[in-house]
Amino acid sequence: MATSLHTKNIVALSALALLSALSFSAQADKLADIKAAGVVKVATFDANPPFGAIDPKTHDIVGYDVDFAKALAKSLGVKLQLVATNPANRIPLLQSGKVDLIVADITITPERAQVIDFSTPYFVTGQQFLVPASSPDKLDAYSKARIGAVKGTTGEQALHQRFPQSRVLAYDDIPLALTALRNGNVQAITQDSTILAGLLAGAPDKAKFKILPDLLSKEEIGVGVSKGESALLNKVNAELVNLEKSGEAAKIYDTWFGPQTKTPAPRSFTIEAK
Repeated sequence: MATSLHTKNIVALSALALLSALSFSAQADKLADIKAAGVVKVATFDANPPFGAIDPKTHDIVGYDVDFAKALAKSLGVKLQLVATNPANRIPLLQSGKVDLIVADITITPERAQVIDFSTPYFVTGQQFLVPASSPDKLDAYSKARIGAVKGTTGEQALHQRFPQSRVLAYDDIPLALTALRNGNVQAITQDSTILAGLLAGAPDKAKFKILPDLLSKEEIGVGVSKGESALLNKVNAELVNLEKSGEAAKIYDTWFGPQTKTPAPRSFTIEAK
């Protein structure tokens, strides 16, 4: 009986090891899967201009991140399928296999790098405050204020760290946070400097608000890739380097932020394509 049980255990363990190997093999070949399917599914924002928003005329998602997603799809030789997301849902979409890549203004952090892999940064920005025009200019004046942030963002985390005595109210997207600021529900909102600049530029009541000059934090933005997908990650990195070297990255930046903008510029790539 002991020998029979031992044999069964060996068989069970061998089967489990085989399944694990097959699972790893399937997971680690996402690039081949994308090419076989002829489409790459990319999570991107549809309410976070200028990175991603709905064009009122065409009803398509357009923006800075969308142009990078298009370039990545072209380099892979496949069609692009955009999947609208919000900050809190980006990583779950990738982990569940519903998307192949995240190109959605996602900041590279050590915590996130434990569950997904990141490309080299393709954009550098920083968290700033948008406040009523008559409000104080110094960040420390808001240490005990009600501050709005987008749920699941590094801005929300930075507020808790920098101003632990503040009351942080989380919203699904930045337009909702702006509405809260207009209504007086919060005294400030925080988001990437470039997003706040675009938000304020398109606001009909922009004269009533201002962006504070000091940065709450510095952010490096990368493309999110599932863990273990080294072939896909290398392909993404190679294309990002190519876009920088060819000048296409600068053209995309100028399209959405303007060549004379004072917001942080895209980072120059120094890595070698692998």
